[in-house]
Order: sequence, then structure tokens, then C-alpha cells
Amino acid sequence: MTISDDSFLDPDDWDAFRKRAHDMLDHAIDKMASARDGRVWTPVPEALKAQFKAPLPDDGTPAEHVDEAILALLPYGPGNTHPRFFGWVHGSGTPSGILADMAAAAMNVNAGGRDHIALHVERQLADWIRGLFGFPPEASGLTVSGTSMATIIAMKTARDAALDFRSREAGIDGAQLVAYTSSQAHSCVARAFDMLGLGSDALRIIPSDETFHFATAALDDAIEEDRAAGRQPFALIGTAGTVNTGAIDPLNELADIAARHGLWFHVDAAFGASGMLSYALRDKLRGIERAQSLAFDFHKWMHVNYDAGYVLVRDEALQRRAFSNRPDYLQHNEKGLAAGFPWPVDYGPELSRSFRALKVWAHLMEHGPARIGAAVARNCEQVRYLAGRIDDAAELERLAPVETSICCFRYRPHDVVAEEVLDRLNQAIVVDLQESGVAAPSTTRLNGKLAIRVNITNHRTRFEDIDCLVSSILEAGARIRNIAE
Repeated sequence: MTISDDSFLDPDDWDAFRKRAHDMLDHAIDKMASARDGRVWTPVPEALKAQFKAPLPDDGTPAEHVDEAILALLPYGPGNTHPRFFGWVHGSGTPSGILADMAAAAMNVNAGGRDHIALHVERQLADWIRGLFGFPPEASGLTVSGTSMATIIAMKTARDAALDFRSREAGIDGAQLVAYTSSQAHSCVARAFDMLGLGSDALRIIPSDETFHFATAALDDAIEEDRAAGRQPFALIGTAGTVNTGAIDPLNELADIAARHGLWFHVDAAFGASGMLSYALRDKLRGIERAQSLAFDFHKWMHVNYDAGYVLVRDEALQRRAFSNRPDYLQHNEKGLAAGFPWPVDYGPELSRSFRALKVWAHLMEHGPARIGAAVARNCEQVRYLAGRIDDAAELERLAPVETSICCFRYRPHDVVAEEVLDRLNQAIVVDLQESGVAAPSTTRLNGKLAIRVNITNHRTRFEDIDCLVSSILEAGARIRNIAE
């Protein structure tokens, strides 16, 4: 292999590379432009899977072959750019996100620290986010991969503050820290407790009420019982948009309880936080501004391209004290590239960080909160429309109230009463819709019943997509039932 001395991994022919890059960009734009067309999800062919068992070529592969291999992958994502992707809570992205990622890749900055433009973009983004959520000027924020990482950062800050930061050197040292959340909380909360050495058993799971909200009646007693047993309650975690049904916990009430007992109040608002941008949900989120910490995702209902989450902490000094640790080789200076203290690494675990903040900053700059909030409001209208279609259909049964972006229901013919039969039938309907490419809902369980779970956090979804979903479920239900009989 012949490589020129001055460009070891750079192109020998920049004009040829420019043409190659333009071609790839055209294909990427075509992919976004055709997001409404064709199947929602396409299973990966076995022949394509087999290609990923080949060994690594020691001398590399011609660039045109690599590009062909990349283009062959484009049809086989989960389908979340399609307007009838209704499974889980995935964002749909925007074409302009491609451009910000291109610029970030070209700069190739390490956004963990040092005085360069990424630091200033991140700081302005933090100012914007503080304003959107009503947090004080002294609050700190950090762009992260998603709510899972944001929760770890928030809970480490809460843990260390509860132990007067002795835990940074001595560990939790036998402290019996306990916290409280609802049975509808996302699993990332328990995972954070596991990863922080607290153990998931330290997370007290309080039952939800009949509408799947945090049932607070028993909370005071649970806290006092733990204190009486010698344990140390330190945090209360509410959810703004539960993963099962989209319910918003009574945040103001939880904030009152946390204040009364001296607990750190954290809100998991992975997708529900986006409701602060919209008249449709803003009032339901009252109390979120009282949290000590907030975790949420831009890549869900705000439609930033994956991945982009955020953690907001009310007291900057506490977050910095929980993470800042400057060895000699990372000491800051008043001038030069080592200036700009504090750095993002002082607020989280990552020194090596991508420039995620750029695509978030550019997305908010281009579309603005009002436009993004209007998209949220339209999705809320569409979910209510879906609920109405379900309520009007004799063979469909709603299993939970509709509050944000999620509607849970099932196909239930009047003459089928066995729960296990209904579970199998509804599971088969969901798989049938996914494999046919018509739509991609998911499933969950509510009160022991298997539910078809439809989430609408896609700015491309139209009301006719809802009609298509409902008619497809009814058709698939009748067909699958007839086959089974």
C-alpha cells in the first residue's frame, strides 16, 4: 500500500473526497426526505447479517466499497423516522441535524474542557435551558448521552451531598441511604442506584394509584419508618411522563414532601420535559421548577438527532463538588487553552466528550421553542384522537388514561374473556403490524394485562396515520383470531 508522507490518513485527492462526501450527503438527505414512504421497520436480511461475521481486513478496504456497505445499511434502522413508528419513546430527528453533526465531526473537538468554542456553546445552551425550566441562574447543566446518564449524575450529586461529600474518598462507608419513587418510574433510576454502589434495594418503590400516578398517601409513613429503623432517607424521585402510560406525577405535592423531610427532589422527565414548551402540557408540569435536579432527553420529543440528553442541577456548587477533580495535567490557567474554568468535566464523569451541545444549540436556534412546542401540542391532539377512536370501537378497550403522548389499549372481541388468550392475541397483533411494515407499536403490561402501547412523539405523524393504525389493528385482530380458531 502506497501512502503519501504528508497525509497518512487524509485523502490523497481532496476533490475526489469532496465528491464522495457530497454523494453520501445526498443519500442521507434522500433518507430523511423519504421518511414517510415505504415500510416502518424492515428486518435485517440474513445475508446482510452474515456479512458482519467477516474478519477485519488488515490493509483496509477501498473507499467506494466502504461507502457501498454504509448505504446498504440505511433501510434497516428501527424505523423511528417514519410517521407510523409508535413503539417506545423515540424521537424522529430532523434533516438539519445532519448538518450540525457534520460540523461537529469536522471540528473533532473534545468537549470535556479547555477554552475553545464548544465551551461557550455549552454555556449558552445551559442559559437557555435554565430559562425554559424556571431554574435559577446558579443552576448548572450538562449535555449527556441521555436520561440514563443524566440520572446517574444527578443521583451521585444527591448521594455525595447527603454524605457531606465524604463518599468521594471513603465510599458510602456503610451509610444506609434510601430514596423513594413510584412503581411506574423508569428502570434507569434503579440502575443508577446499582451503579452508584447504593444498591437497587435502597430505592423504595411506592405503589402508583389507579391512574398510574405516584400515590403519595403512604409516603410520609414510609420515610418515617426508614428513619426509625436507622436508615437515612435522602432523595425523592418523581416522573414527568412515565414510560408505561405517560402519566405526570403530582410534582408540586412531591416537592412539598421532599422539602418537609429535607430530601433531594429529582424529576425524571425524559420526554415529558418537552411539554414545558407547549401550552398543551405546561400547566401539568407545575412543580418541575422546584426540583433539585432534572433529567431529560432532547432526542425524544424535542426531535434532536440521537443522542442528546441533559441534566440540570439547581445548585452548581454541589454538582461541581461531586465531580471536579483536577490532576496536575488538567490544571486550569487564567490564559491560553487551559483557561475557561470551570469545564464540563467538572460537572460529570466524562473528560472525553463529543460536541453534542452543538446539534442541540443549532436545533433550538433554528426551530425555536414555540415551533417545537407546537409539534408537541399536535401530538397531544393526535393521542386524544386515537383515544377517541379506541373508545368508539366495540372491539378495542382502553387500559389507561391519556395524559401526554402515550395511549395504552387492547383488542378485545366481546366473546373472548380469557386473559391469557387476549394477551396472546394482542402480542400477535403487534408483531404482525411490525413485520408487515405498516406500523410499529410496542407492548407493556398494565394491571397484569398485556396492552398495545402507542406513543406519538413524531413531528411527521398525521391524523391519517392514526386512522391507518386503528384499521390495521382491527383487520389484524380479526385475521389472526380466525387463523387461531
